[in-house]
Amino acid sequence: MAMKRIGISIGDINGIGPEVALKAVAESKWSDNVEFMLHGPVTEMKRQMRALKLEMPEHVYYRDVGIDVAWNPGKIDADVSRAADLAIRQVVAGCMSGSLDAMVTAPICKEGFHKAGIDVPGHTELLAELTGAETFGMMLIGGGLRVMLATRHVPLSEVPKSLTQQNICEAIELTGQALKLFGLEDGKIGVCGLNPHAGDGGVIGNEEIELINPAIIASREKGFNVSDAVPADTIFYEALRGDYDAVVAMYHDQGLAPLKMIGFDEGINVTLGLPIIRTSPDHGTAFDIAGKNEASPRSMKNAIDLAVEMAAKPNPWK
Repeated sequence: MAMKRIGISIGDINGIGPEVALKAVAESKWSDNVEFMLHGPVTEMKRQMRALKLEMPEHVYYRDVGIDVAWNPGKIDADVSRAADLAIRQVVAGCMSGSLDAMVTAPICKEGFHKAGIDVPGHTELLAELTGAETFGMMLIGGGLRVMLATRHVPLSEVPKSLTQQNICEAIELTGQALKLFGLEDGKIGVCGLNPHAGDGGVIGNEEIELINPAIIASREKGFNVSDAVPADTIFYEALRGDYDAVVAMYHDQGLAPLKMIGFDEGINVTLGLPIIRTSPDHGTAFDIAGKNEASPRSMKNAIDLAVEMAAKPNPWK
């Protein structure tokens, strides 16, 4: 079996990213055909490895980003964020060139990125820019749910005007393509309404009538197995019951609040639509517990497992 090379960008070294990445690699049993390349400030990465008393298995390698930074748990540092940005760029370049088969990203600090003058909403948008992807999306997996977001990191007040028939269609269609990648050829997609009771026929808002259901109809015409707009207060129960294989949510917290309630320490983020495979744990830097050896590597382990699985299949967006 061909070797699968997984690049891990270590994220913000002052958060829990290095801890969960190092634990996940060191404490899990990996196939002999998987090797890891850890990208980040190597001196401080190894310092954390020693503090955690971890022994790395074979097939683990390191690549430095060339910025000298100091490990200060819980501290927001612009230079640390610059190092995290360089690590991301290195892994993307490796995936695009074929020297790496998949990318797993540890958490970054958006405030640190802002202080460093790196103006991106988050990993998803940065990766799309670096890979030239025009249609892309963010799917979260955990607790028995798969949730795709039609909008991502936008203020709640801007969600209605950020929704278009096009971005709802894109979310549905990326979800259908991802389900095939996960082995579900005709997976059923449930679509959240935006408003209470999915608008109640226009009584509580018109987005379902004007945007969401037209997008659903257009997606059905392309062969996707998709529901009508379903009230968000029932759709996740129905998904857990098995009615849907994935749910498309209209905004960030609509989709992630139920997922994190039942799968907080196991969730995975997958970027769909990229010409490379990218997964990540579904949590942030957790500065409050950084450096305390309290972070669970479960979500990172799940993210690596999924990256290895996806890397073994043809990428529909390549």
